[in-house]
Amino acid sequence: MRLLTNSSKANIIYIAAAVFLLCYPLINDTRSILILFTQIFIFAVFAMSYDILLGFTGIVSFGHAMFFGIGAYATGVLLHRFEPTVPIFLLSILVGMILSAILSYIVGLISLRLKSHFYAMLTLAFSGLFLVAAEKWRSLTRGNDGFTFRIPDVLKDRMTLYFVTLILMIIVFLVLKRFTESPLGRVLQAIRENEPRTESLGYNVIHYKIIASIVAGVIASVSGSMYVVTLRFVNTSVFALDVTLDALLMTIIGGVGTLVGAIIGAGLIEFAHHWLTGLAKVHWIFERWMIFFGILYILAVMFFPMGIVGTVKSWFYKRKGTNKAKDYKKEKIAG
Repeated sequence: MRLLTNSSKANIIYIAAAVFLLCYPLINDTRSILILFTQIFIFAVFAMSYDILLGFTGIVSFGHAMFFGIGAYATGVLLHRFEPTVPIFLLSILVGMILSAILSYIVGLISLRLKSHFYAMLTLAFSGLFLVAAEKWRSLTRGNDGFTFRIPDVLKDRMTLYFVTLILMIIVFLVLKRFTESPLGRVLQAIRENEPRTESLGYNVIHYKIIASIVAGVIASVSGSMYVVTLRFVNTSVFALDVTLDALLMTIIGGVGTLVGAIIGAGLIEFAHHWLTGLAKVHWIFERWMIFFGILYILAVMFFPMGIVGTVKSWFYKRKGTNKAKDYKKEKIAG
């Protein structure tokens, strides 16, 4: 009954947050705020896709940006070369998802047999190959210069784009939540906790890891497609290592293995970017905003060692006077 009650409370919080975000543009429709929230929703989707790898399967990847970039270029190229209509836009998202699924399957089949940092470095190498390819294939990508493109008229309105990205984030959250709570998701978490034992029980570990990689790659591709639509521009920066590191930081700060943590982490990091770059107009020292961002990250790790969501849950269990706090902490450290 206690678990049911806690789950019900969490659902109430999620619903309240969703209602607030849906109503927020009616309270404050400032253009800069709408753009900021739109970016948060998009990167929350990207961070949730990375959390499927890191938080629920225990896979560390340094090449997740290649799926983000594939979605970005699929949308950018199709909208640039064809009439920017809603069907073409939806087709571009579908093309990005299919290409990402195929690539993630191939990369997973080749590299997921490797362990720990070997896999992470190999994914970094794959991502580097795509970055070089995007730089050299100028007839398609225009290299580092990139190119602008038109978007469907319905998406030119910032408020419409706000609602589209918000609904996308909610849908992805619900789908991934169902995915992680399914029997398949439980197997992924078992792999994270103890891979040899899971394999000894008869599960084909590589098979399940590839599934996780495909799901994460497809979702990352969708976020990349939406990201370039907000900019109406795409260049090779979408394949940069910084994109993957942002997803990694969002996941760790928010709470590894908690989808809602990825959303919170995305919100905090994007807000920090916006706030610190804005302070550069106040004093020259804030032009080196990356230093202050690093300090904020260190403080977050010090005071929230299990991420914000994980640490808050631990505090809640301690206040309840149960042993769940220790168990939860052990579980997160093991993961």
